[in-house]
Amino acid sequence: MDRHDEQGAIAFQRSTQLSRRGFAATGLVAGFTLCTGPLNAATIVTGDKGLDADEVKIPVADGLMPAYRAKPTGKTNLPLILVVQEIFGVHEHIRDICRRFAHLGYYSIAPSLYFRYGDPGKYDMSTVQQLITDLVSRVPDSEVMSDLDSAVQFAKGDGADPRKLAITGFCWGGRIVWLYAAHNQSLKAGVAWYGQLRGPATVNPLRPKYPLELVDDINAPVLGLYGGKDQGIKISDVEAMKAALAKAGKRKSKLEVFMDAGHGFFADYRPSYNEKDAKQGWHELLDWFKANGVA
Repeated sequence: MDRHDEQGAIAFQRSTQLSRRGFAATGLVAGFTLCTGPLNAATIVTGDKGLDADEVKIPVADGLMPAYRAKPTGKTNLPLILVVQEIFGVHEHIRDICRRFAHLGYYSIAPSLYFRYGDPGKYDMSTVQQLITDLVSRVPDSEVMSDLDSAVQFAKGDGADPRKLAITGFCWGGRIVWLYAAHNQSLKAGVAWYGQLRGPATVNPLRPKYPLELVDDINAPVLGLYGGKDQGIKISDVEAMKAALAKAGKRKSKLEVFMDAGHGFFADYRPSYNEKDAKQGWHELLDWFKANGVA
């Protein structure tokens, strides 16, 4: 793949007339999540010209899982990127990220990983905690790992090359990146954006382990991108993860802290966005995938 100057061949446009509609009947969130308030004026909108980009249905053990898939039209044997949602579901920002990857020659797919439990599009700023209680807290890690495996199998029959498999995820999805790197031995690389590293004192059987407890099992190099002003993830946890990776001999993995950034600094559609650090992180992500055999 060619160098990704100015985020590669992606034609970014800015728009203030963007949808905040709720949950689509198809199973994905239409527009942007209601949970984060007014849209940021810096919201990036990536077009789909030259792409095959749409919702697909992925066979899983108990039915069909909705997902958003984007790939260059007419291309096959494409490197594959799993895109893992924030807690807000597969809304327009997550789909936009898939299109950004597709414009750079990747096959990208974002499965709706808690589609069984309810509708993330119906929650707003006043009910974010209810979203976590109703949906997010009910999703077992084992189910997520299985669903991601199903997404890889689907993509394999749809033009992707699973021998060039990567994963990236944000917030809730950032933790999932670390878990999937310990789950799938075929993974080439991962990039975790501000994913939780340390679990609560009380063990939850649905989420029995956190990244700090899985270091020995990590199969692929993971780049962790964190914010120095993140109120939910302590710098001490980042440093503990660095030390644990070094002790386990996982020296290909790397964690970086952007000291001026807070949680959600890549989310261009909301106030947490830090344009400078988001662009730097995106460039590092693309370099990371290329260096580890994904591009």
